[in-house]
Amino acid sequence: MKRQISFFIFLFAGSVLSFAQSAEKTALNAYLISRMVEKYHVQPRPLNDEMSAAIYSHLLESLDDQRIFFTQEDITKLSAFRLEIDDEIKNRQSTFLREFTSIYKTRLQQADTIVDNICKTPFNFSIKEKYTVAEDTSYPVGIAGMHTKLYKLLKHAVLTAILNRDTISLETKLPSKRFIDSLEPRLRKTADRSLKRFIKRLLQSPQGIEYIVGTMYCQAEASCYDPHTAYFPPDVKSAFESQLGNKPLEFGFSLDENEDGNIEINHLAPGGPAFKSGMLSEGDKMISLQWENKDPIDVAGASVEEVGHMLRAFGGNKMIITVRKADGTTRQVTLHKEKVAVEDDEEDKVKGFLLKGKYTVGYVSLPAFYQDWEDSRGLNGCANDVAREIIKLKKENIDGLILDLRYNGGGSMLEAVELTGIFIDAGPLAQIKTKEAKTITLKDVNRGTIYDGPLLVLVNGSSASASEMVAGSLQDYHRALIVGSATYGKATAQVVLPMDTTINLSTYNGKAVASDYIKLTVSKLYRINGSTAQINSVVPDIVLPDPSDALSEREADEKFALRVAPIEPNKYYQPLAPIPVTAAKETAKKEIDSSSYFRATMEYIQAMKNADRKKDVPLSLNEAWQEMKQKNTKPDPPELTDYPDSSPGYTVLNHIYEQRRMQTNPDLQETNEEWKNNLLNDPYVKVAYNVMNSMIK
Repeated sequence: MKRQISFFIFLFAGSVLSFAQSAEKTALNAYLISRMVEKYHVQPRPLNDEMSAAIYSHLLESLDDQRIFFTQEDITKLSAFRLEIDDEIKNRQSTFLREFTSIYKTRLQQADTIVDNICKTPFNFSIKEKYTVAEDTSYPVGIAGMHTKLYKLLKHAVLTAILNRDTISLETKLPSKRFIDSLEPRLRKTADRSLKRFIKRLLQSPQGIEYIVGTMYCQAEASCYDPHTAYFPPDVKSAFESQLGNKPLEFGFSLDENEDGNIEINHLAPGGPAFKSGMLSEGDKMISLQWENKDPIDVAGASVEEVGHMLRAFGGNKMIITVRKADGTTRQVTLHKEKVAVEDDEEDKVKGFLLKGKYTVGYVSLPAFYQDWEDSRGLNGCANDVAREIIKLKKENIDGLILDLRYNGGGSMLEAVELTGIFIDAGPLAQIKTKEAKTITLKDVNRGTIYDGPLLVLVNGSSASASEMVAGSLQDYHRALIVGSATYGKATAQVVLPMDTTINLSTYNGKAVASDYIKLTVSKLYRINGSTAQINSVVPDIVLPDPSDALSEREADEKFALRVAPIEPNKYYQPLAPIPVTAAKETAKKEIDSSSYFRATMEYIQAMKNADRKKDVPLSLNEAWQEMKQKNTKPDPPELTDYPDSSPGYTVLNHIYEQRRMQTNPDLQETNEEWKNNLLNDPYVKVAYNVMNSMIK
């Protein structure tokens, strides 16, 4: 007995020691974040009581956004630190962090048990009860309150799933009790597993719940300086850089959901860890995931998104994956993340087509500003890819060109400068302000252009950062007509730095290896005329209705977005003659007025503006059914494919080089046909084409 007790105490002491070390490291990181911001951030907020309250609220929102796990008693205890976090950060203290983590871990464990107990009993949908706005917007009172809130959330999930079954004709009759009784046990089990997976993802994370909370604490602090400043553990840094073209660490397989609703492996990357294991195959069904020295997490009934989130968890490079093979046997496979050679992704590369009608108009889509991090010559970035595509289109004697930057969230600013230079003879393109007094001018230093004909740029509310720099510069030079909806409104630039206050920004080469990093806003981007897209967006010359206009999801809606004053225009900036827009606007108006899609979009925007505020959610079958029949929910945005309009006035063709490429690779043909069909039925491209016709002389 003594040996058992001694062993328990040893384990417990080790856990406490580990927690203490984790808390101390987080406190140091939080302090370093404040110092890095103070030294390098272009417009730092002061670390004071106001900032403390913001960090406190952000952390709670990040880890308990539905107000389930913390009780009102917990919040009363934690609120004592609400205005003290700034002092804790300055003094490298971790009292708040330890208290927060201890409470959070306990409540998660309790919730795990509560969920199991709730889901042992069938839900009774004949009882009249509601999940009220008051419950939704407040923390529960005690463990009993947590039990009630979890019960109502689980019941609502099951009831919603029942009413969403496509076998029910909701317009004509209430689902029968027999039908509900046949579905309820399975759907209750699904809801149970889904919530427990969320809890276990935290409790069984690779480096422990303390690491998760510590990471979120540092991220909360960083994001309160501005929306784009962020704390990066090494794996998050790799994931961020992968979006810009750097190869990430990964297990080397992709997932899909089969007809039975199970998650299965649908592709193995050649040469990747999964491929090299020799033990995994396409079609293997995922059963569980287990990080090293952690308990397995059951993924039965999980979505592809959920499983993907688990695979990308902070701090995990080694995982045991359990799969069921085609013959019914199960197999456990241990994988280590590695850098996997990225295969050509047709969805993320530059695509070029010919829109052939009255005139032949080239169309180029650029979904992201990527660059090749391992190519020091800069020949494999997106700007050169666009240039090559334009040269191919010019061989077809195009009369005009459409550059599509919709949904392009930005990326490499160097590539954005190179891309703008394709269309503008040498000159200043944009201006940058750092903490230094001097304004830096971004220039196109290469004489000449690759394309100097009529140009139109398509943008929308998801076009951000580098996309806005390109659109703004081309607009300021009167070089292109900008068409679409107002852009996102981000005109700041960030750099990823190791947490080291001795770094010299002017000489840092970006290659330092560290245990922690920070993505820091170090400069503000201005248009060449002295204005800025920050908060203001790039406003198109011709505005088209867009579903994103109904949402509050632009930079201006971010709580801590930087407010930036204009500066002097660049004195060497010499714009071309203004583009005549009267005929173009008249053409666009005719297209909008005659389009069923644009009418539906304007109706959607208005409906969203008139949408009711939060209201109580019924948990009885009859009331929920009646509400669903009345469609008392927010409308879905219109889908392009649901509103076929008249012929666009053009056909979509491949240029000769793409035709030859497809002859040697038939697998590309299906994707190519999808692209062509989408361009034929895209009302924004149709407007752009017809507006371009009015510009061609």
